[in-house]
Amino acid sequence: MEKINHRLQQLLNSYLLESINETEKSELSDYLSNPIYEGQIKDLISDSFANQSEGLELEETKQQELLQYIYAHDQNVNNKIVKKKLWPRMVAAASIVLVAGVGFYFYKSNSQVEQQPVYVNDVNPGKNGATLTLANGQKILISEANTGNIASQSGIKISKTADGQIIYEISGANSGTLEYNTLSTTRGEQTKVRLPDGSLVFLNAASSLKYPASFASLKERKVELSGEGYFEISKDKAHPFIVKTAKQEIEVLGTQFNVNAYADEPVIKTTLLEGSIKLNTGSQKEILKPNEQAILRDNRLNIKEVETEEIVAWKNNEFLFRDDDFRTNMRKIARWYNVEIIYEVDAPDNFKLGGFLSRTKNLSAILKLMEKTDKVHFKISGKKVYVSK
Repeated sequence: MEKINHRLQQLLNSYLLESINETEKSELSDYLSNPIYEGQIKDLISDSFANQSEGLELEETKQQELLQYIYAHDQNVNNKIVKKKLWPRMVAAASIVLVAGVGFYFYKSNSQVEQQPVYVNDVNPGKNGATLTLANGQKILISEANTGNIASQSGIKISKTADGQIIYEISGANSGTLEYNTLSTTRGEQTKVRLPDGSLVFLNAASSLKYPASFASLKERKVELSGEGYFEISKDKAHPFIVKTAKQEIEVLGTQFNVNAYADEPVIKTTLLEGSIKLNTGSQKEILKPNEQAILRDNRLNIKEVETEEIVAWKNNEFLFRDDDFRTNMRKIARWYNVEIIYEVDAPDNFKLGGFLSRTKNLSAILKLMEKTDKVHFKISGKKVYVSK
Protein backbone atom coordinates (compact mmCIF):
# COMPACT_ATOMS: atom_id res chain seq x y z
CA MET A 1 0.00 0.00 0.00
CA GLU A 2 2.70 2.45 0.99
CA LYS A 3 4.71 1.54 -2.12
CA ILE A 4 1.72 2.18 -4.38
CA ASN A 5 1.02 5.55 -2.74
CA HIS A 6 4.64 6.54 -3.10
CA ARG A 7 4.70 5.57 -6.76
CA LEU A 8 1.46 7.45 -7.45
CA GLN A 9 2.94 10.52 -5.82
CA GLN A 10 6.05 10.24 -7.98
CA LEU A 11 4.05 9.88 -11.18
CA LEU A 12 1.71 12.75 -10.36
CA ASN A 13 4.71 14.86 -9.44
CA SER A 14 6.35 14.20 -12.80
CA TYR A 15 3.10 14.76 -14.66
CA LEU A 16 2.26 18.12 -13.07
CA LEU A 17 5.82 19.35 -13.54
CA GLU A 18 5.68 18.25 -17.21
CA SER A 19 8.75 16.05 -16.77
CA ILE A 20 6.92 12.75 -17.27
CA ASN A 21 8.07 10.43 -20.07
CA GLU A 22 5.86 8.24 -22.28
CA THR A 23 6.42 5.11 -20.20
CA GLU A 24 5.44 6.92 -17.01
CA LYS A 25 2.38 8.40 -18.74
CA SER A 26 1.22 4.91 -19.59
CA GLU A 27 1.80 3.76 -16.01
CA LEU A 28 -0.08 6.75 -14.60
CA SER A 29 -2.91 6.12 -17.04
CA ASP A 30 -3.22 2.56 -15.73
CA TYR A 31 -3.55 3.84 -12.16
CA LEU A 32 -6.10 6.51 -13.04
CA SER A 33 -8.25 4.29 -15.23
CA ASN A 34 -8.53 1.64 -12.53
CA PRO A 35 -11.27 2.47 -9.98
CA ILE A 36 -9.47 0.34 -7.40
CA TYR A 37 -6.94 3.14 -6.90
CA GLU A 38 -9.40 6.05 -6.67
CA GLY A 39 -9.62 5.76 -2.90
CA GLN A 40 -5.84 5.72 -2.59
CA ILE A 41 -5.55 8.81 -4.76
CA LYS A 42 -8.12 10.60 -2.59
CA ASP A 43 -6.21 9.55 0.53
CA LEU A 44 -3.00 10.82 -1.01
CA ILE A 45 -4.61 14.19 -1.69
CA SER A 46 -6.05 14.42 1.82
CA ASP A 47 -2.91 13.29 3.64
CA SER A 48 -0.59 15.54 1.65
CA PHE A 49 -2.86 18.49 2.16
CA ALA A 50 -3.06 17.92 5.89
CA ASN A 51 0.73 17.67 6.13
CA GLN A 52 1.24 20.87 4.14
CA SER A 53 -1.52 22.85 5.85
CA GLU A 54 -1.11 21.89 9.50
CA GLY A 55 -4.46 20.33 10.28
CA LEU A 56 -6.71 22.15 7.82
CA GLU A 57 -9.17 19.77 6.23
CA LEU A 58 -9.63 19.63 2.47
CA GLU A 59 -13.38 19.55 1.90
CA GLU A 60 -14.91 16.62 0.03
CA THR A 61 -16.01 18.91 -2.81
CA LYS A 62 -12.45 20.18 -3.26
CA GLN A 63 -11.12 16.61 -3.26
CA GLN A 64 -13.56 15.83 -6.04
CA GLU A 65 -12.51 18.90 -8.02
CA LEU A 66 -8.89 17.82 -7.79
CA LEU A 67 -9.75 14.31 -8.89
CA GLN A 68 -11.78 15.66 -11.80
CA TYR A 69 -8.83 17.77 -12.84
CA ILE A 70 -6.42 14.84 -12.75
CA TYR A 71 -8.74 12.46 -14.58
CA ALA A 72 -9.66 15.09 -17.17
CA HIS A 73 -5.97 15.82 -17.74
CA ASP A 74 -5.27 12.13 -18.20
CA GLN A 75 -8.04 11.81 -20.79
CA ASN A 76 -6.65 14.80 -22.62
CA VAL A 77 -3.18 13.23 -22.82
CA ASN A 78 -4.22 9.75 -23.86
CA ASN A 79 -7.44 10.24 -25.82
CA LYS A 80 -6.92 13.79 -27.09
CA ILE A 81 -10.15 14.87 -25.40
CA VAL A 82 -10.27 18.57 -24.65
CA LYS A 83 -10.63 18.90 -20.91
CA LYS A 84 -13.20 21.13 -19.27
CA LYS A 85 -11.41 23.93 -17.49
CA LEU A 86 -11.93 23.82 -13.76
CA TRP A 87 -11.33 26.48 -11.15
CA PRO A 88 -7.75 27.57 -12.00
CA ARG A 89 -6.70 27.64 -8.37
CA MET A 90 -7.35 23.93 -8.15
CA VAL A 91 -4.64 23.43 -10.75
CA ALA A 92 -2.23 25.26 -8.47
CA ALA A 93 -3.58 23.32 -5.52
CA ALA A 94 -3.12 20.03 -7.30
CA SER A 95 0.48 20.87 -8.03
CA ILE A 96 1.00 21.37 -4.31
CA VAL A 97 -0.99 18.81 -2.38
CA LEU A 98 0.03 16.05 -4.75
CA VAL A 99 3.67 16.99 -5.07
CA ALA A 100 5.53 16.74 -1.80
CA GLY A 101 8.42 19.16 -1.44
CA VAL A 102 7.73 21.10 -4.63
CA GLY A 103 5.52 23.96 -3.52
CA PHE A 104 3.25 25.38 -0.87
CA TYR A 105 -0.50 25.85 -0.61
CA PHE A 106 -2.35 28.13 1.75
CA TYR A 107 -6.00 27.15 1.60
CA LYS A 108 -8.47 29.91 2.49
CA SER A 109 -11.16 27.90 4.22
CA ASN A 110 -14.16 29.39 5.98
CA SER A 111 -12.53 28.77 9.32
CA GLN A 112 -9.85 31.35 10.07
CA VAL A 113 -6.47 30.07 11.18
CA GLU A 114 -4.55 31.98 13.80
CA GLN A 115 -1.32 33.33 12.34
CA GLN A 116 1.49 32.33 14.64
CA PRO A 117 4.64 34.42 14.85
CA VAL A 118 7.37 32.53 13.01
CA TYR A 119 10.29 34.94 13.12
CA VAL A 120 11.60 37.29 15.78
CA ASN A 121 11.45 40.03 13.17
CA ASP A 122 8.43 40.36 10.96
CA VAL A 123 7.08 42.67 8.26
CA ASN A 124 3.48 43.74 7.80
CA PRO A 125 1.87 43.32 4.38
CA GLY A 126 1.45 46.20 1.96
CA LYS A 127 -1.63 48.39 2.03
CA ASN A 128 -3.79 50.70 -0.05
CA GLY A 129 -1.97 53.96 -0.66
CA ALA A 130 -0.43 56.16 -3.34
CA THR A 131 0.85 59.64 -4.11
CA LEU A 132 -1.09 61.83 -6.53
CA THR A 133 1.02 64.51 -8.21
CA LEU A 134 -1.05 67.24 -9.83
CA ALA A 135 -0.05 69.27 -12.88
CA ASN A 136 1.08 72.18 -10.69
CA GLY A 137 3.46 69.92 -8.77
CA GLN A 138 1.27 69.58 -5.68
CA LYS A 139 1.59 66.13 -4.09
CA ILE A 140 -1.28 64.49 -2.24
CA LEU A 141 -0.69 61.44 -0.05
CA ILE A 142 -3.84 59.42 -0.63
CA SER A 143 -3.58 57.49 2.63
CA GLU A 144 -3.58 60.76 4.58
CA ALA A 145 -6.24 62.59 2.55
CA ASN A 146 -9.76 62.80 3.93
CA THR A 147 -12.59 61.00 2.19
CA GLY A 148 -14.36 63.26 -0.31
CA ASN A 149 -13.11 65.99 -2.64
CA ILE A 150 -9.30 66.31 -2.64
CA ALA A 151 -8.63 68.54 -5.68
CA SER A 152 -10.13 70.21 -8.76
CA GLN A 153 -8.58 71.06 -12.12
CA SER A 154 -9.51 71.39 -15.81
CA GLY A 155 -13.22 71.12 -15.00
CA ILE A 156 -12.57 67.84 -13.18
CA LYS A 157 -13.34 67.01 -9.55
CA ILE A 158 -10.95 64.55 -7.92
CA SER A 159 -12.25 62.66 -4.91
CA LYS A 160 -11.31 59.79 -2.63
CA THR A 161 -13.73 57.06 -1.55
CA ALA A 162 -13.80 55.42 1.86
CA ASP A 163 -11.82 52.43 0.56
CA GLY A 164 -9.11 54.68 -0.90
CA GLN A 165 -10.15 54.64 -4.56
CA ILE A 166 -9.49 57.85 -6.51
CA ILE A 167 -12.27 59.07 -8.80
CA TYR A 168 -12.15 61.72 -11.52
CA GLU A 169 -15.50 63.29 -12.43
CA ILE A 170 -16.40 66.01 -14.91
CA SER A 171 -17.71 68.92 -12.85
CA GLY A 172 -17.82 71.82 -15.31
CA ALA A 173 -16.56 73.24 -18.58
CA ASN A 174 -13.05 72.19 -19.53
CA SER A 175 -10.47 74.95 -19.10
CA GLY A 176 -8.84 74.12 -22.41
CA THR A 177 -5.48 73.50 -20.75
CA LEU A 178 -4.06 70.01 -21.12
CA GLU A 179 -2.85 69.04 -17.66
CA TYR A 180 -1.26 65.75 -16.61
CA ASN A 181 -1.48 64.00 -13.28
CA THR A 182 0.73 61.17 -12.04
CA LEU A 183 -0.46 58.52 -9.63
CA SER A 184 2.36 56.49 -8.12
CA THR A 185 2.74 53.74 -5.56
CA THR A 186 5.85 52.91 -3.57
CA ARG A 187 6.90 49.38 -2.66
CA GLY A 188 4.29 48.15 -0.20
CA GLU A 189 1.41 50.16 -1.70
CA GLN A 190 -1.37 49.54 -4.20
CA THR A 191 -4.25 51.70 -5.40
CA LYS A 192 -6.97 52.09 -8.01
CA VAL A 193 -8.28 55.09 -9.91
CA ARG A 194 -11.36 55.76 -12.02
CA LEU A 195 -10.40 58.09 -14.86
CA PRO A 196 -12.73 60.83 -16.21
CA ASP A 197 -13.85 58.56 -19.08
CA GLY A 198 -14.99 55.92 -16.59
CA SER A 199 -12.06 53.56 -17.15
CA LEU A 200 -10.79 51.80 -14.03
CA VAL A 201 -7.08 51.20 -13.39
CA PHE A 202 -5.52 49.14 -10.59
CA LEU A 203 -1.88 49.91 -9.80
CA ASN A 204 0.37 47.32 -8.17
CA ALA A 205 3.27 48.16 -5.85
CA ALA A 206 6.17 50.28 -7.17
CA SER A 207 4.18 51.50 -10.18
CA SER A 208 3.09 54.79 -11.70
CA LEU A 209 0.46 56.02 -14.14
CA LYS A 210 0.65 59.37 -15.95
CA TYR A 211 -2.58 60.55 -17.57
CA PRO A 212 -4.46 63.72 -18.64
CA ALA A 213 -6.71 65.17 -15.96
CA SER A 214 -9.33 65.38 -18.71
CA PHE A 215 -9.71 63.54 -22.02
CA ALA A 216 -11.95 66.27 -23.45
CA SER A 217 -10.90 67.53 -26.91
CA LEU A 218 -8.35 64.70 -27.26
CA LYS A 219 -8.49 62.33 -30.23
CA GLU A 220 -7.04 59.51 -28.17
CA ARG A 221 -6.94 58.65 -24.48
CA LYS A 222 -3.25 58.09 -23.86
CA VAL A 223 -1.64 57.15 -20.54
CA GLU A 224 1.88 56.10 -19.55
CA LEU A 225 2.57 53.15 -17.27
CA SER A 226 5.62 51.92 -15.42
CA GLY A 227 5.40 48.88 -13.16
CA GLU A 228 2.19 46.86 -13.24
CA GLY A 229 -1.39 47.88 -13.92
CA TYR A 230 -4.71 46.20 -14.58
CA PHE A 231 -7.07 48.08 -16.89
CA GLU A 232 -10.84 47.98 -17.39
CA ILE A 233 -11.39 50.40 -20.27
CA SER A 234 -14.67 52.13 -21.11
CA LYS A 235 -15.63 51.63 -24.74
CA ASP A 236 -15.29 54.63 -27.03
CA LYS A 237 -14.57 53.69 -30.65
CA ALA A 238 -13.99 57.32 -31.61
CA HIS A 239 -11.30 57.75 -28.96
CA PRO A 240 -8.98 54.73 -28.66
CA PHE A 241 -7.30 54.18 -25.31
CA ILE A 242 -3.51 53.82 -25.53
CA VAL A 243 -1.19 52.55 -22.80
CA LYS A 244 2.44 53.46 -23.35
CA THR A 245 5.27 51.68 -21.55
CA ALA A 246 9.02 52.07 -21.98
CA LYS A 247 9.16 49.66 -24.93
CA GLN A 248 5.68 49.29 -26.41
CA GLU A 249 2.25 50.85 -26.95
CA ILE A 250 -1.08 49.09 -26.45
CA GLU A 251 -4.11 50.35 -28.38
CA VAL A 252 -7.52 49.60 -26.90
CA LEU A 253 -11.14 50.24 -27.83
CA GLY A 254 -12.74 48.70 -24.73
CA THR A 255 -11.41 45.75 -22.85
CA GLN A 256 -9.76 44.27 -19.73
CA PHE A 257 -6.04 43.54 -19.65
CA ASN A 258 -2.97 43.49 -17.43
CA VAL A 259 0.46 44.96 -18.14
CA ASN A 260 3.59 44.00 -16.20
CA ALA A 261 6.36 46.41 -17.20
CA TYR A 262 8.70 46.62 -14.22
CA ALA A 263 12.17 47.90 -15.00
CA ASP A 264 13.77 45.10 -12.95
CA GLU A 265 12.01 42.33 -14.88
CA PRO A 266 13.68 40.82 -17.97
CA VAL A 267 10.45 40.93 -20.02
CA ILE A 268 7.24 42.96 -20.38
CA LYS A 269 4.08 40.87 -20.15
CA THR A 270 0.74 42.03 -21.55
CA THR A 271 -2.22 39.75 -20.83
CA LEU A 272 -5.71 40.10 -22.31
CA LEU A 273 -8.80 39.01 -20.38
CA GLU A 274 -11.59 40.46 -22.52
CA GLY A 275 -11.90 42.30 -25.83
CA SER A 276 -9.02 42.96 -28.19
CA ILE A 277 -5.83 44.99 -28.04
CA LYS A 278 -3.13 45.88 -30.52
CA LEU A 279 0.52 45.96 -29.44
CA ASN A 280 3.14 48.04 -31.23
CA THR A 281 6.86 47.89 -30.42
CA GLY A 282 7.87 50.07 -33.35
CA SER A 283 9.22 47.09 -35.26
CA GLN A 284 6.38 44.61 -34.65
CA LYS A 285 2.59 44.76 -34.32
CA GLU A 286 0.43 42.04 -32.82
CA ILE A 287 -3.27 41.71 -31.95
CA LEU A 288 -4.12 39.76 -28.80
CA LYS A 289 -7.19 37.62 -28.25
CA PRO A 290 -8.69 36.84 -24.79
CA ASN A 291 -6.53 34.55 -22.63
CA GLU A 292 -3.42 35.38 -24.62
CA GLN A 293 -0.23 36.92 -23.26
CA ALA A 294 2.39 38.83 -25.23
CA ILE A 295 5.92 38.59 -23.87
CA LEU A 296 8.30 41.32 -25.04
CA ARG A 297 11.93 40.31 -24.84
CA ASP A 298 14.77 41.97 -26.77
CA ASN A 299 12.20 44.02 -28.73
CA ARG A 300 10.49 40.85 -29.97
CA LEU A 301 6.90 39.87 -29.10
CA ASN A 302 5.94 36.24 -28.52
CA ILE A 303 2.32 35.20 -27.94
CA LYS A 304 1.06 32.31 -25.80
CA GLU A 305 -2.15 31.20 -24.11
CA VAL A 306 -2.31 31.57 -20.32
CA GLU A 307 -4.59 31.11 -17.32
CA THR A 308 -5.42 34.72 -16.55
CA GLU A 309 -6.34 34.23 -12.88
CA GLU A 310 -2.69 33.91 -11.95
CA ILE A 311 -1.85 37.13 -13.80
CA VAL A 312 -4.43 39.31 -12.04
CA ALA A 313 -4.36 37.66 -8.60
CA TRP A 314 -2.47 40.66 -7.21
CA LYS A 315 -5.44 43.02 -7.68
CA ASN A 316 -7.53 40.62 -5.57
CA ASN A 317 -4.92 40.76 -2.79
CA GLU A 318 -3.54 37.31 -3.52
CA PHE A 319 -0.32 35.68 -4.61
CA LEU A 320 -0.92 32.90 -7.13
CA PHE A 321 2.34 31.28 -8.17
CA ARG A 322 2.35 28.65 -10.87
CA ASP A 323 4.48 29.39 -13.90
CA ASP A 324 7.14 31.74 -12.52
CA ASP A 325 10.48 30.75 -11.08
CA PHE A 326 11.50 31.27 -7.48
CA ARG A 327 13.41 34.53 -7.91
CA THR A 328 10.64 36.09 -9.99
CA ASN A 329 8.24 35.31 -7.15
CA MET A 330 10.68 36.77 -4.65
CA ARG A 331 10.68 40.06 -6.58
CA LYS A 332 6.89 40.15 -6.29
CA ILE A 333 7.17 39.58 -2.55
CA ALA A 334 9.89 42.25 -2.20
CA ARG A 335 7.69 44.88 -3.87
CA TRP A 336 4.63 44.10 -1.76
CA TYR A 337 6.42 43.91 1.60
CA ASN A 338 8.94 46.66 0.73
CA VAL A 339 11.93 44.54 1.66
CA GLU A 340 15.36 43.94 0.16
CA ILE A 341 16.14 40.36 -0.84
CA ILE A 342 19.73 39.28 -0.19
CA TYR A 343 20.82 35.93 -1.62
CA GLU A 344 23.50 34.05 0.27
CA VAL A 345 26.17 32.13 -1.68
CA ASP A 346 24.32 28.83 -1.30
CA ALA A 347 20.85 30.26 -2.11
CA PRO A 348 18.91 28.33 -4.76
CA ASP A 349 19.38 29.92 -8.14
CA ASN A 350 16.14 28.83 -9.70
CA PHE A 351 13.34 26.35 -9.07
CA LYS A 352 9.61 26.28 -9.69
CA LEU A 353 7.39 27.26 -6.79
CA GLY A 354 3.63 26.89 -6.91
CA GLY A 355 0.65 27.74 -4.76
CA PHE A 356 -1.59 30.58 -3.70
CA LEU A 357 -2.02 32.59 -0.53
CA SER A 358 -3.35 35.89 0.70
CA ARG A 359 -1.31 39.08 0.39
CA THR A 360 -2.85 40.24 3.68
CA LYS A 361 -0.62 37.91 5.72
CA ASN A 362 2.56 39.07 7.41
CA LEU A 363 5.78 38.28 5.59
CA SER A 364 6.71 35.53 8.04
CA ALA A 365 3.61 33.53 7.11
CA ILE A 366 4.60 33.63 3.44
CA LEU A 367 8.18 32.60 4.11
CA LYS A 368 7.23 29.80 6.48
CA LEU A 369 5.09 28.18 3.81
CA MET A 370 7.85 28.53 1.23
CA GLU A 371 10.27 26.86 3.60
CA LYS A 372 8.05 23.76 3.57
CA THR A 373 9.62 22.94 0.20
CA ASP A 374 12.87 22.13 2.05
CA LYS A 375 14.69 23.94 -0.75
CA VAL A 376 15.09 27.35 0.83
CA HIS A 377 15.55 29.06 4.20
CA PHE A 378 14.86 32.68 5.18
CA LYS A 379 16.02 35.09 7.84
CA ILE A 380 14.39 38.49 8.39
CA SER A 381 16.55 41.33 9.68
CA GLY A 382 14.73 44.66 9.67
CA LYS A 383 13.67 45.30 6.09
CA LYS A 384 16.09 42.74 4.67
CA VAL A 385 15.38 39.10 3.90
CA TYR A 386 18.35 36.75 3.69
CA VAL A 387 17.86 33.69 1.49
CA SER A 388 19.89 30.52 1.87
CA LYS A 389 19.64 26.84 1.02
